Amino acid sequence: MIKEIKDSDFSNSVKDSVTPVVVDFWASWCGPCKMLSPVMEEVSNEMQGKAKFLKLNVDENPVTAAQFKISSIPTVMVFKDGNVVDKFVGFRPKNSIRDILEKHV
Repeated sequence: MIKEIKDSDFSNSVKDSVTPVVVDFWASWCGPCKMLSPVMEEVSNEMQGKAKFLKLNVDENPVTAAQFKISSIPTVMVFKDGNVVDKFVGFRPKNSIRDILEKHV
């Protein structure tokens, strides 16, 4: 299961990780977010140990959403050593997501 994080623990969750961190920025009212969620769960299970997967609700955590200029959701960002190394916006099929993430693990 993908861990849900908040503004208060975002920095520690991302910066202190030795593996790449994948953050799914989402909201409960977002249709494409609901479609992406089970796909991200599958990818996280398949890539267990290679990357850390997290979710951040943009409505409940506006500080982090603003910090990364999230204007469309779902937005998925890949962090390595605390820095954004890749991102995509909108729904993607599982193979596409895996291809993006494999470059960073």
